[in-house]
Amino acid sequence: MELIKKIIQKKKMWIWALIVLSVVILLKLTLLAPPKVLAVKLVKRDLTAQVYGNGTVEAKVLVGVSSKITGRIVELYADQGDHVKSGQLLATLESDDLIQQQHQAEAGVNKSAANLNVEKANLQKALANLTLAEKNAGRFKKLADQNMVSRLEAEQYDNIWQIAKEEVARCSASLESVRMEQTGNRASLGFARSKAADTRIYAPYDGVIITRDLEKGATVVPGQVVFSLADPKTVWVKANVDESQLKGVAVGKRAVISLRSSPGRQYPGQVARIGRQSDRVTEELEVDVAFTPPLNNFRLGEQADVYIITETKTSAPSLQSVALITRENTRGVWIIENGRLRFKPVVIGIEDTNNFTEIISGLDVNDNIVVAPQPVMSKFRNGQKVRLQ
Repeated sequence: MELIKKIIQKKKMWIWALIVLSVVILLKLTLLAPPKVLAVKLVKRDLTAQVYGNGTVEAKVLVGVSSKITGRIVELYADQGDHVKSGQLLATLESDDLIQQQHQAEAGVNKSAANLNVEKANLQKALANLTLAEKNAGRFKKLADQNMVSRLEAEQYDNIWQIAKEEVARCSASLESVRMEQTGNRASLGFARSKAADTRIYAPYDGVIITRDLEKGATVVPGQVVFSLADPKTVWVKANVDESQLKGVAVGKRAVISLRSSPGRQYPGQVARIGRQSDRVTEELEVDVAFTPPLNNFRLGEQADVYIITETKTSAPSLQSVALITRENTRGVWIIENGRLRFKPVVIGIEDTNNFTEIISGLDVNDNIVVAPQPVMSKFRNGQKVRLQ
Protein backbone atom coordinates (compact mmCIF):
# COMPACT_ATOMS: atom_id res chain seq x y z
CA MET A 1 0.00 0.00 0.00
CA GLU A 2 2.77 2.42 0.89
CA LEU A 3 4.45 1.73 -2.43
CA ILE A 4 1.27 2.48 -4.32
CA LYS A 5 0.82 5.75 -2.45
CA LYS A 6 4.40 6.82 -3.26
CA ILE A 7 3.90 6.02 -6.94
CA ILE A 8 0.70 8.09 -7.02
CA GLN A 9 2.39 11.04 -5.31
CA LYS A 10 5.26 10.94 -7.80
CA LYS A 11 2.78 10.88 -10.70
CA LYS A 12 1.03 13.93 -9.29
CA MET A 13 4.34 15.75 -8.99
CA TRP A 14 5.23 14.92 -12.60
CA ILE A 15 1.82 16.04 -13.76
CA TRP A 16 2.11 19.38 -11.95
CA ALA A 17 5.62 19.82 -13.29
CA LEU A 18 4.37 19.19 -16.81
CA ILE A 19 1.51 21.66 -16.29
CA VAL A 20 3.85 24.38 -15.03
CA LEU A 21 6.26 23.72 -17.87
CA SER A 22 3.42 23.90 -20.38
CA VAL A 23 2.19 27.19 -18.90
CA VAL A 24 5.71 28.64 -19.04
CA ILE A 25 6.15 27.54 -22.64
CA LEU A 26 2.70 28.88 -23.52
CA LEU A 27 3.49 32.26 -21.92
CA LYS A 28 6.79 32.45 -23.79
CA LEU A 29 5.02 31.66 -27.03
CA THR A 30 2.18 34.13 -26.42
CA LEU A 31 2.26 36.88 -23.83
CA LEU A 32 5.99 36.86 -23.25
CA ALA A 33 6.95 36.17 -26.87
CA PRO A 34 8.62 38.97 -28.97
CA PRO A 35 6.00 40.80 -31.03
CA LYS A 36 5.53 39.94 -34.67
CA VAL A 37 6.20 42.75 -37.17
CA LEU A 38 5.86 43.18 -40.90
CA ALA A 39 9.04 44.08 -42.76
CA VAL A 40 9.56 45.50 -46.25
CA LYS A 41 12.57 46.40 -48.34
CA LEU A 42 13.60 49.46 -50.30
CA VAL A 43 12.09 49.39 -53.82
CA LYS A 44 12.61 51.66 -56.81
CA ARG A 45 9.42 53.39 -57.98
CA ASP A 46 8.27 56.29 -60.17
CA LEU A 47 7.22 59.05 -57.79
CA THR A 48 5.18 62.21 -58.29
CA ALA A 49 5.10 64.97 -55.66
CA GLN A 50 1.87 66.95 -55.56
CA VAL A 51 0.55 69.89 -53.54
CA TYR A 52 -3.14 70.03 -52.73
CA GLY A 53 -5.34 73.10 -52.85
CA ASN A 54 -9.06 73.68 -52.57
CA GLY A 55 -10.91 76.55 -54.19
CA THR A 56 -13.57 77.69 -56.63
CA VAL A 57 -13.86 78.20 -60.38
CA GLU A 58 -13.55 81.91 -61.19
CA ALA A 59 -12.97 84.11 -64.26
CA LYS A 60 -10.11 86.58 -64.44
CA VAL A 61 -11.96 88.59 -67.11
CA LEU A 62 -15.60 89.06 -66.09
CA VAL A 63 -17.15 92.16 -67.64
CA GLY A 64 -20.54 93.73 -67.05
CA VAL A 65 -21.98 94.72 -70.44
CA SER A 66 -23.95 97.93 -69.83
CA SER A 67 -25.64 100.79 -71.67
CA LYS A 68 -24.13 104.24 -72.21
CA ILE A 69 -27.52 105.94 -72.28
CA THR A 70 -30.90 105.81 -70.57
CA GLY A 71 -33.48 103.88 -72.54
CA ARG A 72 -36.09 101.14 -72.56
CA ILE A 73 -35.03 97.68 -73.73
CA VAL A 74 -37.04 96.66 -76.78
CA GLU A 75 -35.18 93.49 -77.82
CA LEU A 76 -32.76 90.97 -76.22
CA TYR A 77 -30.81 88.61 -78.46
CA ALA A 78 -28.83 86.52 -75.91
CA ASP A 79 -29.42 84.69 -72.66
CA GLN A 80 -27.23 83.24 -69.93
CA GLY A 81 -25.16 80.29 -71.08
CA ASP A 82 -24.93 81.54 -74.67
CA HIS A 83 -21.54 81.70 -76.37
CA VAL A 84 -21.23 85.03 -78.20
CA LYS A 85 -18.69 86.54 -80.59
CA SER A 86 -17.01 89.92 -80.40
CA GLY A 87 -19.30 92.56 -81.97
CA GLN A 88 -22.40 90.37 -81.78
CA LEU A 89 -25.63 92.32 -81.14
CA LEU A 90 -26.95 91.53 -77.66
CA ALA A 91 -29.76 94.07 -77.11
CA THR A 92 -31.45 97.16 -78.56
CA LEU A 93 -32.99 100.14 -76.77
CA GLU A 94 -35.84 102.41 -77.81
CA SER A 95 -34.38 104.87 -80.34
CA ASP A 96 -37.20 106.96 -81.88
CA ASP A 97 -36.22 110.26 -80.22
CA LEU A 98 -32.55 109.76 -81.00
CA ILE A 99 -33.28 108.95 -84.64
CA GLN A 100 -35.27 112.21 -84.91
CA GLN A 101 -32.36 114.12 -83.37
CA GLN A 102 -30.06 112.48 -85.92
CA HIS A 103 -32.33 113.58 -88.78
CA GLN A 104 -32.41 117.10 -87.36
CA ALA A 105 -28.62 117.17 -87.20
CA GLU A 106 -28.39 115.90 -90.78
CA ALA A 107 -30.73 118.70 -91.87
CA GLY A 108 -28.52 121.23 -90.08
CA VAL A 109 -25.45 119.91 -91.93
CA ASN A 110 -27.27 120.12 -95.29
CA LYS A 111 -28.46 123.67 -94.52
CA SER A 112 -24.95 124.80 -93.57
CA ALA A 113 -23.64 123.27 -96.81
CA ALA A 114 -26.18 125.29 -98.81
CA ASN A 115 -25.35 128.46 -96.87
CA LEU A 116 -21.68 127.83 -97.58
CA ASN A 117 -22.36 127.76 -101.31
CA VAL A 118 -24.35 131.02 -101.04
CA GLU A 119 -21.56 132.76 -99.16
CA LYS A 120 -18.99 131.53 -101.64
CA ALA A 121 -21.08 133.03 -104.45
CA ASN A 122 -21.46 136.32 -102.52
CA LEU A 123 -17.71 136.45 -102.03
CA GLN A 124 -17.08 135.91 -105.75
CA LYS A 125 -19.56 138.68 -106.56
CA ALA A 126 -17.89 141.02 -104.03
CA LEU A 127 -14.47 140.27 -105.50
CA ALA A 128 -15.75 141.04 -109.00
CA ASN A 129 -17.30 144.31 -107.79
CA LEU A 130 -14.03 145.16 -106.03
CA THR A 131 -12.05 144.67 -109.23
CA LEU A 132 -14.45 146.88 -111.21
CA ALA A 133 -14.54 149.56 -108.50
CA GLU A 134 -10.73 149.59 -108.30
CA LYS A 135 -10.45 150.10 -112.08
CA ASN A 136 -13.08 152.87 -112.12
CA ALA A 137 -11.47 154.67 -109.18
CA GLY A 138 -8.09 154.62 -110.91
CA ARG A 139 -9.46 155.77 -114.22
CA PHE A 140 -11.45 158.69 -112.76
CA LYS A 141 -8.48 159.74 -110.61
CA LYS A 142 -6.39 160.13 -113.78
CA LEU A 143 -9.18 162.05 -115.49
CA ALA A 144 -9.53 164.36 -112.49
CA ASP A 145 -5.78 164.93 -112.50
CA GLN A 146 -6.17 166.02 -116.16
CA ASN A 147 -9.17 168.23 -115.24
CA MET A 148 -11.34 166.22 -117.56
CA VAL A 149 -13.83 165.34 -114.76
CA SER A 150 -14.51 167.00 -111.48
CA ARG A 151 -12.61 166.08 -108.36
CA LEU A 152 -15.92 165.29 -106.63
CA GLU A 153 -16.82 162.69 -109.21
CA ALA A 154 -13.43 161.03 -108.83
CA GLU A 155 -13.85 160.92 -105.05
CA GLN A 156 -17.23 159.25 -105.49
CA TYR A 157 -15.66 156.39 -107.47
CA ASP A 158 -12.87 156.12 -104.90
CA ASN A 159 -15.52 155.81 -102.19
CA ILE A 160 -17.26 153.07 -104.17
CA TRP A 161 -13.92 151.20 -104.29
CA GLN A 162 -13.53 151.44 -100.48
CA ILE A 163 -17.08 150.14 -100.02
CA ALA A 164 -16.27 147.20 -102.32
CA LYS A 165 -13.26 146.36 -100.14
CA GLU A 166 -15.46 146.29 -97.05
CA GLU A 167 -17.99 144.09 -98.84
CA VAL A 168 -15.24 141.56 -99.69
CA ALA A 169 -14.15 141.53 -96.04
CA ARG A 170 -17.77 141.04 -94.91
CA CYS A 171 -18.32 138.18 -97.36
CA SER A 172 -15.07 136.51 -96.27
CA ALA A 173 -16.14 136.75 -92.61
CA SER A 174 -19.59 135.37 -93.46
CA LEU A 175 -18.00 132.50 -95.36
CA GLU A 176 -15.76 131.67 -92.38
CA SER A 177 -18.78 131.86 -90.06
CA VAL A 178 -20.73 129.42 -92.21
CA ARG A 179 -17.74 127.08 -92.29
CA MET A 180 -17.56 127.12 -88.48
CA GLU A 181 -21.32 126.56 -88.34
CA GLN A 182 -20.90 123.62 -90.69
CA THR A 183 -18.17 122.14 -88.44
CA GLY A 184 -20.48 122.50 -85.44
CA ASN A 185 -23.36 120.88 -87.30
CA ARG A 186 -21.15 117.99 -88.37
CA ALA A 187 -20.09 117.50 -84.74
CA SER A 188 -23.75 117.56 -83.69
CA LEU A 189 -24.52 114.99 -86.36
CA GLY A 190 -21.68 112.78 -85.15
CA PHE A 191 -22.96 113.08 -81.59
CA ALA A 192 -26.53 112.27 -82.67
CA ARG A 193 -25.33 109.25 -84.65
CA SER A 194 -23.26 108.10 -81.68
CA LYS A 195 -26.28 108.40 -79.39
CA ALA A 196 -28.41 106.48 -81.87
CA ALA A 197 -25.71 103.82 -82.13
CA ASP A 198 -25.64 103.56 -78.32
CA THR A 199 -29.15 102.10 -78.49
CA ARG A 200 -27.54 98.91 -79.81
CA ILE A 201 -25.50 96.93 -77.26
CA TYR A 202 -22.77 94.64 -78.63
CA ALA A 203 -20.49 91.97 -77.11
CA PRO A 204 -17.06 93.50 -76.39
CA TYR A 205 -15.22 90.17 -76.95
CA ASP A 206 -15.76 86.44 -77.46
CA GLY A 207 -17.21 84.92 -74.32
CA VAL A 208 -20.03 83.25 -72.44
CA ILE A 209 -23.05 85.05 -71.01
CA ILE A 210 -22.94 84.34 -67.27
CA THR A 211 -26.06 86.30 -66.28
CA ARG A 212 -28.80 88.34 -67.96
CA ASP A 213 -29.74 90.94 -65.36
CA LEU A 214 -32.57 92.82 -67.15
CA GLU A 215 -35.50 91.78 -69.31
CA LYS A 216 -37.38 93.25 -72.27
CA GLY A 217 -39.32 96.38 -71.33
CA ALA A 218 -37.01 97.36 -68.47
CA THR A 219 -35.51 100.85 -68.45
CA VAL A 220 -31.74 100.87 -68.25
CA VAL A 221 -29.59 103.77 -67.04
CA PRO A 222 -25.97 104.50 -67.97
CA GLY A 223 -23.61 102.00 -66.39
CA GLN A 224 -26.33 99.56 -65.37
CA VAL A 225 -25.32 95.97 -66.20
CA VAL A 226 -27.51 94.15 -68.70
CA PHE A 227 -25.28 91.08 -69.21
CA SER A 228 -22.28 89.61 -67.36
CA LEU A 229 -19.78 88.23 -69.86
CA ALA A 230 -16.82 85.96 -69.08
CA ASP A 231 -13.89 85.01 -71.28
CA PRO A 232 -13.48 81.17 -71.18
CA LYS A 233 -9.76 81.57 -71.86
CA THR A 234 -9.32 83.24 -68.48
CA VAL A 235 -11.39 80.80 -66.40
CA TRP A 236 -9.29 79.21 -63.64
CA VAL A 237 -9.46 77.79 -60.14
CA LYS A 238 -8.60 80.13 -57.29
CA ALA A 239 -7.08 77.50 -55.00
CA ASN A 240 -5.99 78.03 -51.40
CA VAL A 241 -2.71 76.25 -50.65
CA ASP A 242 -1.24 75.85 -47.18
CA GLU A 243 1.91 77.94 -46.73
CA SER A 244 3.84 74.90 -45.50
CA GLN A 245 3.19 73.09 -48.80
CA LEU A 246 4.30 75.85 -51.19
CA LYS A 247 7.78 74.43 -51.86
CA GLY A 248 8.08 73.70 -55.57
CA VAL A 249 4.90 75.58 -56.54
CA ALA A 250 5.72 77.95 -59.40
CA VAL A 251 4.07 79.53 -62.42
CA GLY A 252 3.95 77.02 -65.28
CA LYS A 253 3.81 73.90 -63.10
CA ARG A 254 1.38 71.25 -64.34
CA ALA A 255 -1.71 70.49 -62.28
CA VAL A 256 -4.73 68.22 -62.14
CA ILE A 257 -8.16 69.73 -61.43
CA SER A 258 -11.18 67.87 -60.10
CA LEU A 259 -14.61 69.52 -60.19
CA ARG A 260 -17.42 68.74 -57.78
CA SER A 261 -19.87 68.39 -60.69
CA SER A 262 -17.65 65.75 -62.36
CA PRO A 263 -16.49 63.32 -59.65
CA GLY A 264 -13.81 60.95 -60.85
CA ARG A 265 -12.91 63.09 -63.87
CA GLN A 266 -9.63 64.98 -63.98
CA TYR A 267 -8.92 68.10 -66.03
CA PRO A 268 -5.38 69.15 -66.99
CA GLY A 269 -4.27 72.53 -65.72
CA GLN A 270 -1.30 74.81 -65.22
CA VAL A 271 -0.34 77.30 -62.51
CA ALA A 272 -1.06 80.73 -64.02
CA ARG A 273 -0.52 83.08 -61.08
CA ILE A 274 0.63 82.94 -57.47
CA GLY A 275 -0.60 85.39 -54.86
CA ARG A 276 1.70 87.65 -52.88
CA GLN A 277 -0.33 87.93 -49.67
CA SER A 278 -1.32 85.03 -47.44
CA ASP A 279 -4.44 84.85 -45.34
CA ARG A 280 -3.32 85.68 -41.80
CA VAL A 281 -6.01 83.50 -40.26
CA THR A 282 -5.95 80.35 -42.38
CA GLU A 283 -2.24 80.70 -43.29
CA GLU A 284 -3.03 79.87 -46.90
CA LEU A 285 -1.94 81.49 -50.16
CA GLU A 286 -4.06 81.91 -53.28
CA VAL A 287 -2.75 80.03 -56.32
CA ASP A 288 -4.60 80.46 -59.64
CA VAL A 289 -4.63 77.32 -61.79
CA ALA A 290 -5.85 77.66 -65.39
CA PHE A 291 -7.56 74.91 -67.38
CA THR A 292 -5.50 73.64 -70.34
CA PRO A 293 -7.29 73.63 -72.72
CA PRO A 294 -9.97 76.13 -71.59
CA LEU A 295 -13.34 74.72 -70.53
CA ASN A 296 -16.31 75.30 -72.79
CA ASN A 297 -18.83 74.48 -70.08
CA PHE A 298 -18.08 75.86 -66.64
CA ARG A 299 -19.85 77.22 -63.58
CA LEU A 300 -18.33 80.13 -61.75
CA GLY A 301 -18.14 79.53 -58.02
CA GLU A 302 -18.09 75.73 -58.34
CA GLN A 303 -15.96 73.89 -55.76
CA ALA A 304 -12.77 72.36 -57.14
CA ASP A 305 -9.78 70.38 -55.88
CA VAL A 306 -6.36 71.08 -57.36
CA TYR A 307 -3.26 68.91 -57.28
CA ILE A 308 -0.15 70.80 -58.40
CA ILE A 309 2.65 68.56 -59.65
CA THR A 310 5.82 70.01 -58.14
CA GLU A 311 8.30 67.24 -58.98
CA THR A 312 8.56 63.83 -60.64
CA LYS A 313 11.24 61.15 -60.36
CA THR A 314 11.71 57.80 -62.07
CA SER A 315 13.16 54.68 -60.42
CA ALA A 316 13.62 56.43 -57.11
CA PRO A 317 14.42 54.28 -54.01
CA SER A 318 11.33 54.51 -51.86
CA LEU A 319 9.20 52.84 -49.22
CA GLN A 320 5.77 53.23 -47.68
CA SER A 321 5.40 56.54 -45.86
CA VAL A 322 3.88 54.73 -42.87
CA ALA A 323 7.29 53.17 -42.18
CA LEU A 324 8.79 56.58 -41.36
CA ILE A 325 8.80 57.90 -37.82
CA THR A 326 10.22 60.97 -36.09
CA ARG A 327 12.36 60.17 -33.05
CA GLU A 328 14.08 62.96 -31.13
CA ASN A 329 13.50 65.37 -34.05
CA THR A 330 15.14 62.91 -36.45
CA ARG A 331 13.36 61.19 -39.32
CA GLY A 332 14.13 57.53 -39.59
CA VAL A 333 12.87 53.95 -39.68
CA TRP A 334 13.08 50.83 -37.54
CA ILE A 335 15.06 48.00 -39.09
CA ILE A 336 15.51 44.40 -37.92
CA GLU A 337 19.04 43.14 -37.28
CA ASN A 338 19.51 39.64 -35.82
CA GLY A 339 15.97 39.62 -34.51
CA ARG A 340 16.29 42.96 -32.75
CA LEU A 341 15.12 46.48 -33.59
CA ARG A 342 17.44 49.36 -34.43
CA PHE A 343 16.45 52.95 -35.24
CA LYS A 344 18.14 54.15 -38.40
CA PRO A 345 18.06 57.86 -39.46
CA VAL A 346 17.32 58.56 -43.12
CA VAL A 347 17.26 61.50 -45.53
CA ILE A 348 13.98 61.69 -47.42
CA GLY A 349 13.05 63.29 -50.73
CA ILE A 350 9.65 63.72 -52.36
CA GLU A 351 6.47 62.13 -51.05
CA ASP A 352 4.12 60.58 -53.57
CA THR A 353 0.34 60.93 -53.40
CA ASN A 354 0.16 57.12 -53.13
CA ASN A 355 1.93 57.41 -49.76
CA PHE A 356 5.38 56.38 -50.89
CA THR A 357 8.40 58.45 -49.83
CA GLU A 358 11.75 58.73 -51.59
CA ILE A 359 14.75 57.67 -49.51
CA ILE A 360 17.81 59.65 -50.55
CA SER A 361 20.26 58.07 -48.09
CA GLY A 362 20.47 56.08 -44.87
CA LEU A 363 19.17 52.68 -45.98
CA ASP A 364 20.52 49.65 -47.79
CA VAL A 365 18.56 47.53 -50.26
CA ASN A 366 18.92 44.52 -47.93
CA ASP A 367 17.56 46.25 -44.82
CA ASN A 368 14.41 44.77 -43.32
CA ILE A 369 12.31 47.87 -42.62
CA VAL A 370 9.46 47.59 -40.13
CA VAL A 371 6.01 48.73 -41.23
CA ALA A 372 3.53 49.27 -38.42
CA PRO A 373 1.03 51.86 -37.17
CA GLN A 374 2.61 55.00 -35.77
CA PRO A 375 1.35 54.43 -32.17
CA VAL A 376 2.95 50.97 -32.19
CA MET A 377 6.29 52.14 -33.61
CA SER A 378 6.46 55.01 -31.12
CA LYS A 379 6.74 52.39 -28.34
CA PHE A 380 9.63 50.52 -29.97
CA ARG A 381 13.11 50.71 -28.41
CA ASN A 382 16.58 49.87 -29.65
CA GLY A 383 17.51 46.25 -29.03
CA GLN A 384 13.92 45.10 -28.60
CA LYS A 385 13.37 41.53 -29.79
CA VAL A 386 10.86 41.04 -32.58
CA ARG A 387 9.75 38.29 -34.92
CA LEU A 388 9.09 38.62 -38.63
CA GLN A 389 5.49 38.15 -39.56
